Amino acid sequence: MGRQVVGVPEVSDLFASIPPESAEDFLALLIGFAVAGLISTGYQLLTARPASFRLLEQGPQPATFAAIPFLVFAAPFIIMRNTVRGRRIERRRFEFVMVATVIASIWSLMSGTVVVMAVEHITRVIG
Repeated sequence: MGRQVVGVPEVSDLFASIPPESAEDFLALLIGFAVAGLISTGYQLLTARPASFRLLEQGPQPATFAAIPFLVFAAPFIIMRNTVRGRRIERRRFEFVMVATVIASIWSLMSGTVVVMAVEHITRVIG
């Protein structure tokens, strides 16, 4: 393979030292963000406007209740999009951006875990 630098572990050694639970959590985090981006982009493609939490401001209508499951999974993308825009346009402080990123990441971890569990259940039922 390549030369190994003294004192620097190879990449395969680094991955071998990560506990499986941490790797699963990291993948759930990534899947949560990917699903959020996918459905938010799909919504924007279909409606020609970006997904927003304003979908809940329409009052007690069937469309509002239908928007809740969508927003549960799209929220990490919406939070990060609004945070990046707020940092650029409004010059929001670093602390606000950091807190919003932590909230979006935890939300993404939870929604990604639900997606992974749903996929595992579906594969058990089908297979």
